[in-house]
Amino acid sequence: MYLEAKETARLYKLLSDKLGTDTTEAMFKYIDNKTERSVEATIKTLATKDDIASVRKEASENKADTIKWMFIFWIGQVAAMLAIMLLFVKK
Repeated sequence: MYLEAKETARLYKLLSDKLGTDTTEAMFKYIDNKTERSVEATIKTLATKDDIASVRKEASENKADTIKWMFIFWIGQVAAMLAIMLLFVKK
């Protein structure tokens, strides 16, 4: 949640009246640092265009490999069916 400058100034005045200027400044610095670290951590976990490109490349490679193995499986199935049919025809 981001506060606008007017709200921040009002909050700073209210807190400095109650807590004192030093405590209020320390609290605001702590919140700013915590927010900044949180944003930096979030940025590090986001995917970049390079990450997406590499995922697409891997997916296309896997797709081609899968199609190759599907054809090999189908050829094996056809060969097995022909062998079974030939056994029935010979009897």
